[in-house]
Amino acid sequence: MDNPSATRRIGVVAIIIYKPDDVYHQLNNILHEYASIIIGRLGLPYRERGLSIISLIVDGSTDEIGALTGKLGQLPDLSVKASFAKI
Repeated sequence: MDNPSATRRIGVVAIIIYKPDDVYHQLNNILHEYASIIIGRLGLPYRERGLSIISLIVDGSTDEIGALTGKLGQLPDLSVKASFAKI
């Protein structure tokens, strides 16, 4: 029998938001859409620099995580990168 976790990846998605007030509503809608693969979220406003940083711990297929980061990457004034565990 196939191992169901073999097609899933664990990773971290780093998001830097340069104009938080402009994109938070859209960002939260996307994160809500992918809530099933998000197992942890840490968000820090960095007021001194006028930006926010969010890190997500994700557990999903490469396609699911790629779709999440692709949608986030389409938002203006936002940078997103993903890194995966080597297991």
